[in-house]
Amino acid sequence: MERVVPWGVLVEPMAPFAPEGRKGRPPFAVETMLRIHFMQQWFTLSDPAMEDALHDVPLFREFAGLGWDSRLPDETTILRFRHLLERHKLADQILALVNDLPTGKGLLLKAGTVVDATLIAAPNSTRNKDGQRHVRSNSKASAAQAPDVLSR
Repeated sequence: MERVVPWGVLVEPMAPFAPEGRKGRPPFAVETMLRIHFMQQWFTLSDPAMEDALHDVPLFREFAGLGWDSRLPDETTILRFRHLLERHKLADQILALVNDLPTGKGLLLKAGTVVDATLIAAPNSTRNKDGQRHVRSNSKASAAQAPDVLSR
């Protein structure tokens, strides 16, 4: 999406509506918030889930243009940006444009799923080739059922 989407073109019509940051915290760049908005749509993430993903998934931060030492938008900031897009009727128009861009370049865009694949150590199966429980790997009950095997 980095090479396919003309981010500058998309930011231009939104610039007049962007917060100026006269009060409170300084606003995030419109392009950063737009990238976050698209990731939220592509991966069907709620505002709190998007905030968590920005904290947990380095690739999301990188795509949004946020570094390790950058402050990250919270769920309220993400919500306000989405409401800004909806209030000025830009959300559907921009999302449709971005979703159509890859098709024009011979690419296919589909909805995605974020998966947290955590690997943990686990013992081997306690079943043998016949699908029966292995006598020595279970409990005292197994030992009672097959005393001849354990006494050898």
